[in-house]
Amino acid sequence: MNLYTSTTLSSFACLQLILLLSSNFQWCQAYSLGNETDMIALLQFRSGITSDPFGIFNSWNDSTSFCNWHGITCGRRHKRVTSLNITEKNLVGAISPYIGNLSFLRILDLSNNSFTSEIPQEVGNLLRLRFLRLTGNILGGDIPTNLSHCTKLEFIGFSYNKLVGKILEDIGSLVELKYVGIEQNNLTGKLPSSLGNLTLLDSLFAGYNNLVGKIPVEIGKLSSLKEFQISVNSISGTIPETLFNISSLSVFSITSNQIGGTIPYDIGLNLPNLIFFGIARNRFYGSIPDSFGNASKLELINIGHNNFVGQVPITLGILKNLRRLRLPNNNLGGRSANDLIFLTSLKNCTNMEILSLAINNFGDVLPTSLTNLSSQLSNIRNCQSLVELYASENKFSGSIPKEILSLPSLSKSFNLSRNSLTGNLPSEVGNLKQLNTLDISANNLSGEIPTTIGQCLRMEKLYMNSNFFRGSIPSSLASLKGLQELDLSRNNLTGEILRDLQSLQFLSYLNLSFNDLKGEVPTRGVFTNASAVSLIGNKKLCGGVPELFLPKCPTKTTRKSIAFKLSIIIPCLVVSAFLIFIILSCLWRRKSRKKSHSRTTSVGKLLIVSYKDLHQATSGFSESNLIGLGSFSFVYMGFLDQLQRHIAIKVLNLQNMGASKSFLAECKTLGNIRHRNLVKILTYCSSLDYKGNEFTALVYQFMENGSLENWLHPDPNKRSTMKNFDLLQRLNIAIDVSSALHYLHDECESSIIHRDLKPGNVLLDKDMIAHVSDFGVAKIISTINDFSQSLTSTTRIKGTIGYTAPEYGMGSEASKEGDIYSYGILVLEMFSGRRPVDEMFKDGLNLRDFIRMAMPQRLEHIVDPILLETEATTRKNDNNAVETNMKLSSMKPKVQNCLLAVFEIGVTCSSELPNDRMNAGDVNRKLHLIRDAFMRN
Repeated sequence: MNLYTSTTLSSFACLQLILLLSSNFQWCQAYSLGNETDMIALLQFRSGITSDPFGIFNSWNDSTSFCNWHGITCGRRHKRVTSLNITEKNLVGAISPYIGNLSFLRILDLSNNSFTSEIPQEVGNLLRLRFLRLTGNILGGDIPTNLSHCTKLEFIGFSYNKLVGKILEDIGSLVELKYVGIEQNNLTGKLPSSLGNLTLLDSLFAGYNNLVGKIPVEIGKLSSLKEFQISVNSISGTIPETLFNISSLSVFSITSNQIGGTIPYDIGLNLPNLIFFGIARNRFYGSIPDSFGNASKLELINIGHNNFVGQVPITLGILKNLRRLRLPNNNLGGRSANDLIFLTSLKNCTNMEILSLAINNFGDVLPTSLTNLSSQLSNIRNCQSLVELYASENKFSGSIPKEILSLPSLSKSFNLSRNSLTGNLPSEVGNLKQLNTLDISANNLSGEIPTTIGQCLRMEKLYMNSNFFRGSIPSSLASLKGLQELDLSRNNLTGEILRDLQSLQFLSYLNLSFNDLKGEVPTRGVFTNASAVSLIGNKKLCGGVPELFLPKCPTKTTRKSIAFKLSIIIPCLVVSAFLIFIILSCLWRRKSRKKSHSRTTSVGKLLIVSYKDLHQATSGFSESNLIGLGSFSFVYMGFLDQLQRHIAIKVLNLQNMGASKSFLAECKTLGNIRHRNLVKILTYCSSLDYKGNEFTALVYQFMENGSLENWLHPDPNKRSTMKNFDLLQRLNIAIDVSSALHYLHDECESSIIHRDLKPGNVLLDKDMIAHVSDFGVAKIISTINDFSQSLTSTTRIKGTIGYTAPEYGMGSEASKEGDIYSYGILVLEMFSGRRPVDEMFKDGLNLRDFIRMAMPQRLEHIVDPILLETEATTRKNDNNAVETNMKLSSMKPKVQNCLLAVFEIGVTCSSELPNDRMNAGDVNRKLHLIRDAFMRN
């Protein structure tokens, strides 16, 4: 090698080194700028958050690298943000457009929060994005059109928002997509045909929108499709044949659309992995294919409310995993003995939970002995998981088989109504101890009602009307303490009305019409509400409440004579007593102006106590005995010697305008009602104090456990004593309050509207039984002449901010629906632990929407943390400190189901429109069901 060559090589090496150093400098400069861009974008994202209840963004500060911030993941090489994952943290705010500057982002998951506004178009700048989930927020607007630029996307989750507009027409350009979730929005337009380009797609969820048009033929090209759900839209036309050839399909749900056609005869052969098949409430016709038996994984078949005809294939009995078979509202069967052969095969479906055959044409000419139906419903007894059986509105004849009445699992509903069944109701009906609803109405059943029916202790609805039952109403019916609806009308029942029916406190509907009953009608319980009782067609009945318009019951001559004499004597005695009372009152008031009256007297049913009595009971109305303060009153605790018990004394602040009206309203309301879940007036005092000033007070039973308000929002110093406020206690309180409302609204002679229902007005006794209190702004509404009366001022909206129904703010009259709104908010507060006036509720967000949008996926983030501590499992950590696992997965299923059901009631009751709310009776019934299910599991 010569000198020239050596020099040249050395120069070339130096040049390479210079270029390399220059390149690294440029790379480092770009790296630094990229980091700064990501940090700015994240800070802008944080600035769009208006509420962070869990303090997620406390870690987002310059004390540490943004790669270590909560929810952030960075790449190892470039230290650029690759993942922004903050889910289920109750965040409120808007998604900043700066998010589009996170150019290395691959995962964006902000699901199950409360983000509002729109999805920024800048999301389309995230060209590396693979996973995008914004499910369970309050996002509106259109789906960003720029999203089609994100060609690496594999997952799109926009479900449970308020998106409008159409699905992206060019969604087919996202060829890597495997999952599309856009259900539960307000999307319109058609399913785009470009969906057929997504050859990797395995899940499409587009139900509960406003989609129209037909299912694109191109969807049949999706050979990897497993889940196809477009239920509850307005989609029409037929199903493309190619869609029934996708062998990977496991979930096929198109219920509640306008789709027609027939089911292919080879569906079970072509779809061997099918688990869920739902096409109910459409326009299908033809027969049910035998080949369903080849889809051995099937668990649910729902083809109700269509126009199917013919026999039900016996091959369904091959489906050992079948849990729910719904065939109602079709034209199945030929009214022949062969109609029910398929029931024999169902004995192999031992996991069956729901079987619905209602409103078809099954079995018209079965033998009188019903040997076929009996033998085949004997076979169903193998289905030990069956909880619902519907066979109404067919042509079944013969007797009810005893075997079916021996299924202990039947707990929800057993319905054989509107058939042609004959014979007696077997005594084995008493085996259905868990059954909620029994409907055997509109048949030809006869004989006496078996006394064993009183063993169905969970029964809430019993319909036996339109048969030929005879004899008296069995006394055992009084054992059904939870009975809510009873219909024995249009039978041949005789004897007197069972008086014990008036003791069934939940009974809100009773129909005994068109029988041959006689005697006096009871006047308590359900019988006080003429609109809830029907007795027409029983010509021998008498008495009852005046609204029933029945003749007075005849009496014996001697009794008439006595009654006549008493009618003269009693008025005289009353007048005399009244005059004596007036005289004594005048003397007493003259004396009381000189010194306080210290004597205890009695007027009517209430003991009247003096100012001195109450002064002594409260240690001179000591501040240490003050336990409450209201708009018109002070509440003291004391011990009254005359009653030998602790009491609560509500002293009226007569200096406050409206106090007198409040006092009169409360006296008028509570003086005429009695219920275990309402506060009870023990006595009252109307006198002069030691200074000669007018003094007025009401005395109530003392509630040892204070108010519900104190339990939900305890003083920090007393929080430890409140930790055992568990789910069952709260559920019982919710039932107590709904029972009180039901009584006030529907069971009093005149409906009573409370108008200020809130936790502070719910008091708890020593057994944690709830009592509704404070009727100072109550309103009584006459049910006779629709004339309403109120003893309170109407110059301002009644109630408390946060609990007052929205229509009250627009001048609407007090109503039952207004109370129900307050109750709904109270229930949501009870189980979430959040006040309706919490500072997080602003910019249009309220407690109801906060709960509604979080259900069901984010249950653990809307439940009161104290409640979770009592229900979730606990474990010890390394430091031997007790931790509570607050994840939804750790909650018992029965706890999850109970909480979801209760929140659903709260959300419905607090609906914006009064007509969308439930009534108190329905609320009470549903809560009892929820509690029964919770305690049974």
